[in-house]
This record gives sequence, C-alpha cells and structure tokens, in this order.
Amino acid sequence: MPVTPFLIRVLMWGVLTCSVVMSMSRAAESADFASFDRRAEAGETLSVVFLGGSLTWGAQATDPMLTSYRALTARRLEARYPRARFRFWDAAIGGTTSQLGAFRLERDVLAREPALVFLDFTVNDDPFSAPNADRLASYEGIVRRLVTAGVPVVQAIFAVKQDVMPDAKPRPLDAQHTAIARAYGLPTGDAVALMRATVWAGEVTAEELWDCPPDVTHPGDKGYALYAEAVWAAYEEAVTANLVCRVPEEMLHADTYLTVTRARLSELGALPTGWSMGKPHRNAVAFDFVMSRWADDMTIARGPDAAPLTLKVRGKNVLLFGNGTPLSGRYAVRVNGGDPTIYEPGRHAKGGNFRHVQFIAQDLAADREHLIEITPLLAEGQELRIESVCIAGAPATVEIAGL
Repeated sequence: MPVTPFLIRVLMWGVLTCSVVMSMSRAAESADFASFDRRAEAGETLSVVFLGGSLTWGAQATDPMLTSYRALTARRLEARYPRARFRFWDAAIGGTTSQLGAFRLERDVLAREPALVFLDFTVNDDPFSAPNADRLASYEGIVRRLVTAGVPVVQAIFAVKQDVMPDAKPRPLDAQHTAIARAYGLPTGDAVALMRATVWAGEVTAEELWDCPPDVTHPGDKGYALYAEAVWAAYEEAVTANLVCRVPEEMLHADTYLTVTRARLSELGALPTGWSMGKPHRNAVAFDFVMSRWADDMTIARGPDAAPLTLKVRGKNVLLFGNGTPLSGRYAVRVNGGDPTIYEPGRHAKGGNFRHVQFIAQDLAADREHLIEITPLLAEGQELRIESVCIAGAPATVEIAGL
C-alpha cells in the first residue's frame, strides 16, 4: 500500500502516548495540559523549558534561535496563545545524557518555575544499544520529579539519519521511554515514525533532512521542522484529550536519581594547596558548551603543586561536572584506596572550551562512607576546573575530608 500524506498523519497520531487512564496512580496537582492551555489563553506569564541535548539546542540548524525544533515550537505556542507572555528557557547541553540532566534539573529547570517542559534524551541515552539501567533510572527520575512538582511534560523521541534508511537499526530504548511516558501520562512526539513515513513516501530525502555531511545525527532546518511537527502534534493531542500527568505508586526503574546532590566544590569548605575559586568560561566551541550558562563558579587546581583532594561520599554514583579547556591536564581518581583511573578533561577541548562530565564512581554501596581521592596530574600552566560533585542515590552526601 503506498504511503500517502494522510497515512503519514495517521501513523504520527497513532504513536502519540496520550492515555488518560489513572489506574492505581495518583494525579499530580496541576500537572495537566488543560490547565496550561487555560492559563495561556488567559494571558498569564508562563515559563516553558526545553531540556535535552544538542538536538534540543539545534546543532546544524541555520539559526538555532529561529529554526531549531525548540524555536519552532516556541513560535507555535506564541501563535496559538497571542495573549500569553511566555518565557522560553533553553536547558540543552550537547553530548550529555539524562544522568547529567537529573543533576541539572533543579538549577536549570525547576528554578525557572516551568509551566511546561519538553524533554529530549532518547538519542543521547543511546537508542540503538541494550538500554542502560542507570540511564533508565535517571530518565524516569527526571520525569517523576517534574510531574511530582506539578509540571506537565512532553516527551520527544528524535530520529537520526540511520533511522530513515532502508537498513534502519532497531531502537530498543524507544519502547522503554514510551513505557515511562505511558506510566506517567506523558504525550510523546515520535519524530522517528513521522520522518520515516515522510521519507518513505518520497516527499523528502534523507539527504535533504540531514544536509550537512558528514554529520548524520543533527538535521538541517527541514529535519528540525519535522521534529517540531511531531512534538506539536503530541502537545495538541494532550490538550484535546485533557491529559493529566500522574505519578504511579511504583517506579518502573531504580529510584537512584530521586535523591541527588549537586555540591559545588566552592561551598564544601577549605580546599587543598593549589586549589582556588574562579569563574566559568564565557566562550566555548559551541554555545551549548558555554560554562557560564551552566555553572555558578569553578574550583580550579593549577600547576604541578596542586595537592590531592579527598572527598567523603555516601551514595551510589558520583559524577564530576566541570570545564575542559585547551589548558586542561589529567587527573587520577582512587576510590577507597583502589587502583587509580586517569581522566583527561581536555581530550575533547583541543579547539576550545568544552563541558567536562565524568562519572568517577558507580554502583557504590550507599549504606557506608567512601573515600574518593582526586589527584591533579598537572604540568606547569595546566589546570583542572571542577564546578560540582554530583551524587545520586540516598543519602547522597559529600564533604571534603580533613586536610
């Protein structure tokens, strides 16, 4: 049967996750789309946050402020609600997963008091491999915390070029994210289904959608327009169906990321020799990597005399969030006196400043204290820039061990 434009629309609407059945769950107060719709129609001031990676930022769009899916969705909201006063917030950092997203949720999303959130991490959490259990936990943790806070969420599932080719690989993560969306009552904008149908109908080619080779991940403007179409259809269906997001009694995945701490090193107390306070860089290789947008300060170790920093941690997973630069040197991490692991923040920053996101411990026993030693391995003129120590898993505590 030929794929017609009508069938494309049917396919797209068919993949929207818009169940309104409450079944063994409790409704989260005001996490409903009808309420957002009413408030926007009434002309209220409303914050809308876009959380995700580079596909949310709009890498390879001719102008991410105008032609990304994020910008196009914002324009659709403004057109639909001309009386509303919207504040749109970009909370997207390229190349990062929902694990970092869970640590960023308070500062970069909830602090904006959002009335609506668009969520994109399916590509960055790796749709093609066997789903990673910890990333499923962090993704669900984000959803649960948002809905618990009364925020309606639109889930976005985006395509890469491989997804529209005849030999498209399976994407097992999509089913897991869709299951989370169903459990929490989220609408899902499935751009994979829409873009496949559009390409296979001969309306556009894959090369026209991903028009900046060799990049086969980030589309051009035509691709972002289809992302926006899929997400907007999900939003409109949610409003029409009076969809209310909900918090199920039981989580589908581990509750690791329901208890998280993002502790700025600058606030943990006295620092070792060679460490001092500094400012985040205001430039980077890409705008979504400008660390002054994502960090309030930096704690910086400089030169060969920088002493080790020892942390006392309780929790399951420990991540460092900081800044890689062309001046970055290496550092070693020992957990509970074990063998050192060497990390190189500047590995991706040869051409300019970059974000540094590194798990340094995972699957720790959360019921006891762990010692983590961070040893700078710096030559003269080199540096190590860390903004925060991020811990997931109750009790999620950290302090600097006595000097």
